[in-house]
Amino acid sequence: STITTFLFFISALLYAAVGFGGGSTYNALLVLADFDFRYIPIIALSCNIVVVLGNCLRYQLHDLIPWRFSIPLIMLSVPASFIGGTIQVSEIIFMLLLSTGLIISGFLMWIKPNESEQNLVAQKYNNYSNMIISLMLGLLAGIIGIGGGIFFAPILHLQNILPSKKISAFSSIFILVNSIAGLLGQFYKNFNAEIGFDFNEYSFLMIAVILGGQIGNYFGVRIFSGSIVRRLTSVLVIYVGIRLIINI
Repeated sequence: STITTFLFFISALLYAAVGFGGGSTYNALLVLADFDFRYIPIIALSCNIVVVLGNCLRYQLHDLIPWRFSIPLIMLSVPASFIGGTIQVSEIIFMLLLSTGLIISGFLMWIKPNESEQNLVAQKYNNYSNMIISLMLGLLAGIIGIGGGIFFAPILHLQNILPSKKISAFSSIFILVNSIAGLLGQFYKNFNAEIGFDFNEYSFLMIAVILGGQIGNYFGVRIFSGSIVRRLTSVLVIYVGIRLIINI
């Protein structure tokens, strides 16, 4: 519908401004619009990919992607995300996992302390813990049809491991690779399900998120401060989580 398309545009704009793809909100909007449950992760992940691809290109142009930090975590999360995409879960489990995770992530991001010097011992500990977190989030992301960056960002903010905008850049690349892996897992799972998915039918949603994502990312990279980026993300994440719980 026109309303759903417009909401996809606004969601992509807001999420791209803070380095995310918007998969969590796309899931929620599709649930609210009574789309076939089997289609929802496929549509959401596809929209995620086209939004964060633009994010990643812009972040790379501004030299914001922390590749040395990102690559080991991505190598763990991608196989887990594919496996997660192949796992079948009920609609209730899907909604509970998504809504609970979003609300927790939002509150963690809101209470983030001021950036400060980091202890080297703490940084080494965080590196190991982040590898475990990356593996778990990859699996979860594949199951519920999002990229996982929306869960990882608050944890990184609490660790003060990177500046705010580099966390947003990391989130974008994390979401991109996990969304691709999760989408492949979803297609593998549904290969013999005969769900008759037609991308052309949902192309208007893809166009809306491409436009919204490009506008949002322009504002996120050039205009917003790291603090505004974090607070905007926090409010957005909590709101979406509450809306999902209300509709379970």
